[in-house]
Amino acid sequence: MQLLEQHASDFTIIEYLKNPLSREEILHLSKKLDKRPKEFIRKSELEFKENNIASHLEDDNRLAGSIEKFPKIMERPIFVNGEKAVIGRPPENILTLLDQ
Repeated sequence: MQLLEQHASDFTIIEYLKNPLSREEILHLSKKLDKRPKEFIRKSELEFKENNIASHLEDDNRLAGSIEKFPKIMERPIFVNGEKAVIGRPPENILTLLDQ
């Protein structure tokens, strides 16, 4: 966020751990990221391992449902600018959104 503040960008924080995204919102975010849901999850999270979510990796709809149910497994932070989004690790990824 400091990087966004330094570049004088307006931004909104969506705390999806407090207010999980719906399956449809996750699939829409997937399109903005230009990644399949399996590409923006945290496979090392305990919830991923304990709930056998690895078996859903090739089914985007089912995996989005798992992310909806266990939002902690989604990579964070994710930054969205219009119809594009990036994962904020490394933070320099954010700059690609600011240049658009």
